[in-house]
Amino acid sequence: MIIVLGTIEVDDGDQQRFLDEKSAQVAATRAEEGCIDYAFTADADDPGRVRLVERWESMAALRAHVAALREAPSPRPPVVASRMIEAEVYEAVAVQPPWA
Repeated sequence: MIIVLGTIEVDDGDQQRFLDEKSAQVAATRAEEGCIDYAFTADADDPGRVRLVERWESMAALRAHVAALREAPSPRPPVVASRMIEAEVYEAVAVQPPWA
């Protein structure tokens, strides 16, 4: 499994507007082949941050997603300005949780 974790900065007070703006993108991405999960979430401690969490079946599926984004026509300008602060990609193996 491939996991992407990102941190996005928005102006304070714009979290919910940003999340609302991303709802169509989330639905479309979740329908892509190989997508296990795709979500933008509000950071509970910082009103100027949004977290991105993606889970993909394989690196090939993530690469296909990125390639499709690059080939797509430029979207309309966003309603909410944002800046990606960081994004990390991990290859993970599921293990038995300690509470199981």
